[in-house]
Amino acid sequence: MSRNAPPDPAALAELARHSAAWPFVEARGLLDERLKGRTPDKGYVLFETGYGPSGLPHIGTFGEVVRTTMVRNALKILAPHIPSRLFAFSDDMDGLRKVPDNIPNKDKIAPHLGKPLTSIPDPFGTHESFGHHNNARLRAFLDSFGFEYEFKSATECYRAGLFDKALLTVLAHYDEVINVVLPTLGPERRATYSPFLPLCPKTGIVLQVPIVHRDPDAGTVVYEDDGKKIEVPVTGGRCKLQWKADWGMRWFALGVDYEMSGKDLIDSVKLSSRICRALGGAPPVNLTYELFLDDKGQKISKSRGNGLAVEEWLKYAPAESLSLFMFQKPKTAKRLHFDVIPRAVDEYLSFRERFPEQEGKDRLNNPAWHIHDGHPPTEGAPVGFGTLLNLVSVCHSSDPAALWHYISRYAPGAGPDSSPMMDRLVGHAIAYYHDFILPATRYRKATADEAAALRDLKAALEQAPPGASADDLQTLAYEVGKRHPCFPDLKAWFKALYQILLGQDEGPRMGSFMALYGVPETIALLDKAATGQDMA
Repeated sequence: MSRNAPPDPAALAELARHSAAWPFVEARGLLDERLKGRTPDKGYVLFETGYGPSGLPHIGTFGEVVRTTMVRNALKILAPHIPSRLFAFSDDMDGLRKVPDNIPNKDKIAPHLGKPLTSIPDPFGTHESFGHHNNARLRAFLDSFGFEYEFKSATECYRAGLFDKALLTVLAHYDEVINVVLPTLGPERRATYSPFLPLCPKTGIVLQVPIVHRDPDAGTVVYEDDGKKIEVPVTGGRCKLQWKADWGMRWFALGVDYEMSGKDLIDSVKLSSRICRALGGAPPVNLTYELFLDDKGQKISKSRGNGLAVEEWLKYAPAESLSLFMFQKPKTAKRLHFDVIPRAVDEYLSFRERFPEQEGKDRLNNPAWHIHDGHPPTEGAPVGFGTLLNLVSVCHSSDPAALWHYISRYAPGAGPDSSPMMDRLVGHAIAYYHDFILPATRYRKATADEAAALRDLKAALEQAPPGASADDLQTLAYEVGKRHPCFPDLKAWFKALYQILLGQDEGPRMGSFMALYGVPETIALLDKAATGQDMA
């Protein structure tokens, strides 16, 4: 497969057979072990992601959908003749246990606790129910990233009878299902547990009550209410299942072939898989991904609010960099904090820049292939994000035009219209600088020895030939640092430059920064620092 020729599907599939990229590894396992190379009887391979709509979509939702999409795209390359679908499934028939803290009109929700989310008034006043509101937010969220998916509502599936056959199968295998679950429960819960949760005909509440009788032939269960025995069908949305039984039933009913889940659900996956098998189904292929950690290494929790929201990431970086963060090492726990963003952006740009020059399986191993479904944009970014952040720091400007003055001089022909990715990065860099770099900026004065080194670097730049490259300027900075014994090594020299010139402990490759900022401007900056002037 040459760099420029359109890829031959058969050749591409053969390359994918040997790719080490994890989406291809997952897709090969699905194709070979579960599908046996054939289209399932239902006519397609079904991928599923789940969503609990008691809250709004979050970064974990994005991660699960983007990773699943990457596996689905990999399968399309390996087996283009096998159709596939992706269901984004909302568990919106669950009873609401508590009023969320982040909603308006809480008083309107409190009287409806225990009811399915789709039977509770919308506190935002925009949809027919709280569940419908959050489902709409989920769809808008996924649509904003261009995901290809089909939305499925648990309420609609239950009420429309899509699960009826599977629910009757659960009733017929009641003892097998309950014997899977009971060993995982405490004594009190074990005494009253039933996989079926009737919906109260009077209140609409999802009832957690003991089932005193069941009739598989009639398709009904009986529970007690105020001393009376109430018989209800398990079909037509009159009952729902406890969530672990619900998960296994759904896999059986829909024929789910692939679903990934977090490390915290390992035991639930095992239990739901046993239930699926008890019903006569085959549980899906599962990838267990690691959970995200905060800046202190603690597990991210929605209730603690110690995570990073998708909206926050997208304020400071393009969505493609978030996709890269999700692509990399899904089975390894990673810190998800603001300080990982600049590196993620620069790594994304680097992978995208390498792609056109790569061939064969190297392209399929490149994360840019998976982020863009095999077609990364060809537009480059002449300046890295880390270097751009330091340009903002030195310029002390929120005006994109001021930054473009330096960028277009460094890369003639580049501009907001001709380089839209670069223009996006300029806006992100300004936002990131003001929210994270500026509050932490602490310039320090140069010592006498350091001031001498700064004057030496200034003199060397004054002697540099016009148009010196970033590499030439980097070499020049190296040579100056080596000449001054006050720095035990070059790392100490560059750290001093960052602290004195930028007010930070870390910074860019100085040669690249000086080439972008300009040699005359850098000379003036060094003179200012060497003479002890205020750098802020």
